[in-house]
Amino acid sequence: MAYANSNYSDVLATTIESRSGIVADNVTKNNALLTRLREKGRYKPFTGGSTILQELSFQANSTAMYYSGAEVLDISPADVISAAQFPIKQAAVAVTINGLEMLQNSGEEQIIDLFDARLDVAEASIENLISTGIYSDGTANNGKQITGLQAMVVASPSTGVVGGIDRATWSFWRNQTFDFSSDLGVSASSSNIQTGFNRLYAKTSRGSDVVDLILLDNNLWGFFMSSLQNIQRFPGSSKMAELGFVASKYMNADVVLDGGIGGNIPTSTGYFLNTKYIFFRPHANRNFVPIGDERMSTNQDAIVRLIGWAGNMTASGLQFQGVMTE
Repeated sequence: MAYANSNYSDVLATTIESRSGIVADNVTKNNALLTRLREKGRYKPFTGGSTILQELSFQANSTAMYYSGAEVLDISPADVISAAQFPIKQAAVAVTINGLEMLQNSGEEQIIDLFDARLDVAEASIENLISTGIYSDGTANNGKQITGLQAMVVASPSTGVVGGIDRATWSFWRNQTFDFSSDLGVSASSSNIQTGFNRLYAKTSRGSDVVDLILLDNNLWGFFMSSLQNIQRFPGSSKMAELGFVASKYMNADVVLDGGIGGNIPTSTGYFLNTKYIFFRPHANRNFVPIGDERMSTNQDAIVRLIGWAGNMTASGLQFQGVMTE
């Protein structure tokens, strides 16, 4: 295949290769949940299989017992480990340069400048696609979207199937909820937001196993901040704030505004997350990297390279997660 400048194909390929790691970093740096998951070692690539398996413990070991002296102990096998199965989702973005642009841009520096500009747009587009998916219910694009928080942590957790596990059958797979209208009989406000926080935090806690990240939309964030100002109590430094997010603290959890311009969190919603049990699972060989070689249409004068991603978000303990609604 001949091009106006034979360097274009190689330069495009190497430019994408050198920036693929940057894309993966930017996706996490611009999303509060993914930032926390990477920080806590929950950003775990997988290497193969038809689905992504996330191991979990679904019940206590029934052989635990008190005994006296030489009493016979129960050594029967205990089935306590299972796995949730999540489908592999795929995403891609195209970087294209046509023949006229090849002719107009001569010299390697001009080529790189053109590719850089195109890559900036492509990277921002796929970053936004993944970030939107983190909050999704996974049904967009005929179910091709990431399995996001609206599928895992829901207002009606006793129905539906997540990761192949039926919530109607298995209560351990149901997240916790707090709704101001049904639980308090009033709308959320700065005067009752702390009550809502206290109740949902308690419902999601098991000893020292507690929520570490709270994501709020504009409305709940406004009420939370007003409640702090009303009682003149400003919590200590937040790790997320140090990383550039608009954040505060509640108990030991970082409270992050994930609304604002371009925010994807649903309106009047807050997620109380124990990220010990949430994972971001990209495929080790398809984590924002080039897909195959350059492509050229038989009836178009253009080179196309694809940047691709495959994987999903998974969970191993939905009972430790909570959602707050008005």
